Amino acid sequence: MKKLLCACLIATSCPAAEPQTVRRVPPPGVAIPEKDRSDLAAGVESLAKRIASLRSSLITRPQAVAQLPDVQIFHKAVDWALRYDEFFDTKQVAVAKNLLEIGRRRAEEFSTGKTSWDASTGLVVRAYCSKIDGSIQPYGMIVPDDWKPGDTKPRRLDFWCHGRGEKLSELDFLNQRMTNRGEFTPPGAFVLHLYGRYCCANKFAGEIDLFEALEDARKHYPIDMDRLVVRGFSMGGGSTWQFATHFASHWAAAAPGAGFGESKEFLKLGTAPDRPMPPEWEQTLWRWYDSTLSAANLANCTTVAYSGEKDGQKQAADIMIRYLAEEGLTIPHIIGPDTGHKYHPDAKPKIEELVTAAAEKGRDPEPKKVRFTTYTLVYPRMAWVEIEGLAKHWERADLTAELAADRIVAKTRNVTAVRFDPPSAGPALKKVVLDGQEVPAAWSKDGARFHMEGARWAAGPVAPPKGTLLKRPGLCGPIDHAFMDSFIFVAPTGRSTNKAIEDWTKSELERAIVQWRQVFRGDARVTRDTSVTPADITGSNLILWGDPNSNAMIRRILDKLPLKWDIRGVSIGGQSYDVKTHAPILIFPNPLNPDRYVVINSGFTFREAAALNNAQQTPKLPDWAIVDLKTPPDANWPGKIVETGFFDERWKPIVR
Repeated sequence: MKKLLCACLIATSCPAAEPQTVRRVPPPGVAIPEKDRSDLAAGVESLAKRIASLRSSLITRPQAVAQLPDVQIFHKAVDWALRYDEFFDTKQVAVAKNLLEIGRRRAEEFSTGKTSWDASTGLVVRAYCSKIDGSIQPYGMIVPDDWKPGDTKPRRLDFWCHGRGEKLSELDFLNQRMTNRGEFTPPGAFVLHLYGRYCCANKFAGEIDLFEALEDARKHYPIDMDRLVVRGFSMGGGSTWQFATHFASHWAAAAPGAGFGESKEFLKLGTAPDRPMPPEWEQTLWRWYDSTLSAANLANCTTVAYSGEKDGQKQAADIMIRYLAEEGLTIPHIIGPDTGHKYHPDAKPKIEELVTAAAEKGRDPEPKKVRFTTYTLVYPRMAWVEIEGLAKHWERADLTAELAADRIVAKTRNVTAVRFDPPSAGPALKKVVLDGQEVPAAWSKDGARFHMEGARWAAGPVAPPKGTLLKRPGLCGPIDHAFMDSFIFVAPTGRSTNKAIEDWTKSELERAIVQWRQVFRGDARVTRDTSVTPADITGSNLILWGDPNSNAMIRRILDKLPLKWDIRGVSIGGQSYDVKTHAPILIFPNPLNPDRYVVINSGFTFREAAALNNAQQTPKLPDWAIVDLKTPPDANWPGKIVETGFFDERWKPIVR
């Protein structure tokens, strides 16, 4: 039953570190008086019953149920603080009591259909139910004082990405979002404060949080999609750099303050014995979130950087400007004189002047020229251009495309398939010139698609032979990509013939559940291998734990995976390992539904040590790995990684 419950094979050995204890994030809380704990527990139970009653009464009103998270978040905030020891100051007891009272009042209003917060201005707390794990995730709105219900004129919206806060529980976030307007509140604009899945610099599920919060906010407020601004400071500055570079065509402007733009130089890796360079595959995976490598995309977005003159995190803007110069681009960099890690009061009006000018102009939804750089089909799109195939994943791919009077003219590098869908031009463009070759365009509702055949471009999408898999947008790996959409942990009900694997997979599953809650603030959905439904296979990535003996789902699909695993050994890419002491980790298109992933024996791949610095929260394993179980798991690795690699563009390991 469910609980709410590449292009190369890298042969290198990565030993796990010595057993270690790292600081817990979030940290343990403080003790609160037993009377307060008892009163709060009673309030949580009462609100839970009220929410359950509301849900039952709304079974025929799905639209109303969709707004229930605006009530549920107050229950979650206090429940989790109690359940997981997350009161970090005894003053938060009063905060918790206040949140329960607000939740109770909202529940009463909800039952009558008169939800006053829908009409409120100023600071408003809202929430949504995430597609990823079914969790309730909060966001804070600042609603302009002159806005009234029924006012449908679209307005600018600014996202704010918060700084690092290891104690920023839901309870603390809600309290801040009801008492603090933040750094910037542009007149007449909506401001959406992201929780971002807590303290992950808006990476992975924290990245998806922006888009889910935006989708929810648009149900309640008239938001101008051509006047979106993304901004943040410190950790939020790092978040802003990655949103700006990966989704540049979404924004009218981006305004990062401080933060970080990459991992190597920010963390000073390779500069001292205690700062060693990580394994080669991990360096390759930096290309996912290193904003420096996608700096060229800022050609599509007005960007205003801020740094304090004496702030060590000025390094972020400095290195981004260095990489931008290599692309022939410049951006304004406002520096607060004699200032540390904060905004200088004289700098804020200058920032706001530039950002507001760009927001008033708005983004161009159909720019005449698009410039796009990517390293992965995790990020396949810029404006009206979508890259649908790469010659080599994790190598730089470039595409520039320009709308002319009757044609699109485009140049590419490392691109094997592309789609153009300019919103208004479309079929009026009779010609497409790709890398100097004129190709007839066949327009459909999805635009015009092209692919490489040998060394020449041809019209239409890629049509691989039957049974051939291709990496494509939404299905390209690596392992961590599976946790940016709906996923379910599938636990084994059988017994393994190998006690070492059985103990390891049990421990790793338990750890993955706890880590998902601590890092990404949700309860991972869990089901048994014998209880997987057709709807699960259709709608979710399946994370399978165990081995072919213990997990019926692994046994069911094993012959369709690029993996051999039986009593004789475990092998991938032509290399074999002792099955008694080794286990595979892997991501692959689900043979039962190739539009979804299966993952074998892994949660998200960065572990506890990476939580100590947000620049370390990057993928640690690529598409597959072999783990030597003789070395126990620790805060860095699930065991000794004896071999690991990427699948190629056809989901096959390269045999050396």
